[in-house]
Amino acid sequence: MDWRTTDLSDAHPEAETLPMVFRSFGGKTRFQGRVRTLKVFQDNALVRRVLEEEGRGQVLVVDGGGSLKTALLGGNLAQLAWERGWAGVVIHGAVRDTEELKEVPIGILALAATPRKSAKEGLGEVDVPLNLPWARVLPGDLLLADEDGILLLPSPQSGGQSAG
Repeated sequence: MDWRTTDLSDAHPEAETLPMVFRSFGGKTRFQGRVRTLKVFQDNALVRRVLEEEGRGQVLVVDGGGSLKTALLGGNLAQLAWERGWAGVVIHGAVRDTEELKEVPIGILALAATPRKSAKEGLGEVDVPLNLPWARVLPGDLLLADEDGILLLPSPQSGGQSAG
């Protein structure tokens, strides 16, 4: 990958950006892919369900409400994501099994780690617009992440409506 989010941000000032308030937990610090979205709260059953699908180089963006009480991704789900072809997972929330996550060759960004597992009730919404504190994230956006932050380029289908 020869791109940098700083250069792309300069070339696309209309693009949404997320500051690097996220920590990198995965085996890759630079990754990109089309966005799938998920909105959950302290429940990762839908995270599993989506990651069981063929990833096709996509990035799952999970709005966990910023909760650090329970982990929405751990070693088993990260391994599943890699095996199913996902490029990465970005979680506005927490992860666990951090030593295992380092060994999985995908991008994994989250706010923090916690040892507590999440509920498994399957509550949440898939492929919905997310309003994170820093940006609006739409399914189909192109997400590019590196050490400087996250850049979101709108999907042609969204008509450039990522800005929010």
